Amino acid sequence: MRTTPIGVHVPVDADALLDWYRVTARDLPWRHPGVSAWQILMSEIMLQQTPVARVEPIWREWVARWPVPSAMAASSQAEVLRAWGKLGYPRRALRLHECARVLATEHGDRVPEDVEVLLGLPGIGDYTARAVACFAYGQRVPVVDTNVRRVVARAVHGRADAGNPSARDLRETEALLPEPVPRAATFSAALMELGALVCTARTPGCDDCPLPRCAWIEAGRPASQVVRRTQKYEGTDRQARGRLMDVLRDSSGPVERVRLDMAWTRDPGQRDRALDSLLVDGLIEQTADGLFALAGETGHVEPGS
Repeated sequence: MRTTPIGVHVPVDADALLDWYRVTARDLPWRHPGVSAWQILMSEIMLQQTPVARVEPIWREWVARWPVPSAMAASSQAEVLRAWGKLGYPRRALRLHECARVLATEHGDRVPEDVEVLLGLPGIGDYTARAVACFAYGQRVPVVDTNVRRVVARAVHGRADAGNPSARDLRETEALLPEPVPRAATFSAALMELGALVCTARTPGCDDCPLPRCAWIEAGRPASQVVRRTQKYEGTDRQARGRLMDVLRDSSGPVERVRLDMAWTRDPGQRDRALDSLLVDGLIEQTADGLFALAGETGHVEPGS
């Protein structure tokens, strides 16, 4: 086996990667022909920190219900939050609703193609802007998520983990893109797919990797220097927030405080903290008579609790 010192760059074989992708790419609905940029944008927002299996049925419902931004903009925040269900991190839903209003009123009900314009939309960051430009419009732009960073760290640089995100991630990934634009867009999708299916974080399937060379393998698979911390969910403030949101999503209107108190009895202090944070985040609101509801569900709102 060839030995590659850590730090020496190994090029990614675009032909091998693209051939693999054509055969093994998952049949995801947002990759189908005819899917609009708005629908791809919805999928990208949903897929942040959420598995594909949970996203797909919700995405299909949203495409049918809100096929264009103006359709979502005409709905209330509460309707969007209810439809978001248990995808988690519901602030994403609020930001997408806000984005839909901007697209409907300022962009002719169309998602822009330009990355810089996309970055100016509510809730759109570096990854999402470039993902839409690439996957919706076929542009030659680096699309860098956790999976891509891990593949580049291993295959190109010989490191087990990518480390903390930095500005160099975009530059390094862009340098790998093939020059032909259509080929570059497919390459970006393939690189991401490789990280999602084969070059995974904990158990990389190196025997199934299509790349003929990998700097990490050639360096002897050096151990990771990153200390992994398992993020628990049980008993956390996030779980408490979720329980409170469940009560409001399942109700047809504002509810009394006692309904929320019953949803999380293990730690009243934690429950109060969770409730305050939901109010601060704008996910829920309190009426003048002290009831609680999802954002946008009541006419008059008292700030804070």
